[in-house]
Amino acid sequence: MIKVLFGTESGNSEMAAEDIAQYIRDSGESAQLVPMEDCDVSELAGAGLAIVITSTYGEGELPETTQPFYDSLAEIRPDLSALKFAAFGLGDSTYETYGNGIDVVSALLRELGAQQVGDTGRHDAAKGLALSQVAVDWVRKYLPELGRLAA
Repeated sequence: MIKVLFGTESGNSEMAAEDIAQYIRDSGESAQLVPMEDCDVSELAGAGLAIVITSTYGEGELPETTQPFYDSLAEIRPDLSALKFAAFGLGDSTYETYGNGIDVVSALLRELGAQQVGDTGRHDAAKGLALSQVAVDWVRKYLPELGRLAA
């Protein structure tokens, strides 16, 4: 089972998470969508494999539903050495803080022992490409490796 965690301000990360989870399911793997604000971080290491998706809000802040997840991780500081994760961020490269949200969350996950799989995927709203297509193209690239890790 691949947990697909998402944090969002306006709903775009949730849409990307849904597209990624559906692609995973269509490819024969199991995926569970989990809003970050509903994630019990003390149980996160037991997930084994997660895809973490978040946007960057405002001038580089974490979105409303990502912030509680991040704060819980920072406070509880669970041992995530058994967790592997892939990361996908949404942002706008016309801002100096482009991609800050996923970079901040990924850094904390790694600090807590989690191992990142693959390169961080990014959707740049300034490029005008469809979010769904960018998200699916990214997960397609890593799905064979993710499927092996989830097994």
